[in-house]
Amino acid sequence: MDWWQALVLGAIEGITEFLPISSTAHLRLLSEWLGIVNSDFSKSFDIFIQLGAILAVLVVYLKTLCQQPKIILKLIVAFIPTGIIGLLAYPLVKSQFMDSFWLIASTLGLGGLFLMWFEGYYHKKKEKKGEGLEQISYRQACLIGLCQALAIIPGISRSAATIVGGLALGLKRSTIVEFSFLLALPTMLAATGLDLVKSSWSFGQPEIIALGIGTVTAFITAWLSVKWLLNFIQHHNFRPFGWYRLALAIVVVFYLLIR
Repeated sequence: MDWWQALVLGAIEGITEFLPISSTAHLRLLSEWLGIVNSDFSKSFDIFIQLGAILAVLVVYLKTLCQQPKIILKLIVAFIPTGIIGLLAYPLVKSQFMDSFWLIASTLGLGGLFLMWFEGYYHKKKEKKGEGLEQISYRQACLIGLCQALAIIPGISRSAATIVGGLALGLKRSTIVEFSFLLALPTMLAATGLDLVKSSWSFGQPEIIALGIGTVTAFITAWLSVKWLLNFIQHHNFRPFGWYRLALAIVVVFYLLIR
């Protein structure tokens, strides 16, 4: 992997990680289109650079976590179902799901259609006012964690699963978006740690340099993406992301048919 490829992938990771469009799908597709050889390192790279995105969220929400420590307990409760399912499904996901572009195209397209349908349904409901992170119950946190576990399948999107789950539970849009950001902390940290343990850090100097470039780039773009999304949801719903997912799915299918 060249340095500029690591830079591009890091930027895509940061931009897409917290948007409901699946960062995993984007990284796998972009790696294919950039001609990056599919290897154990490339798969580990996609997971490792999430540390940059994690750090961006930590920088943005460190004060909130310090002032409201109960949120940390709710994040732990939400992470438990995701962690259990992720640990059990890890071998299958890395060996089979990550390489299936037909699966990615399907989950992107169906996820986009579902997101557009859900926004139409949710629009008819009156959104609750004044509910913050501290109002999320432990039961709601656990259910959101179960929703997040669906995102172990590439293309579904961790953000989309948690946000839709939270909205379905009656949470305010800004509240579930912020909770989704924070839930990425234990989830992505655990995924990265597990992958590093499995790979035994069998990387040389060029690979370590690529990891560094990708992680730093992911941090910068994730910080910008988080700030942008918080502003975006003040005036918009997630239907545009549904259309984007559907359009990308069509592009992927067309690519698969002609390659």
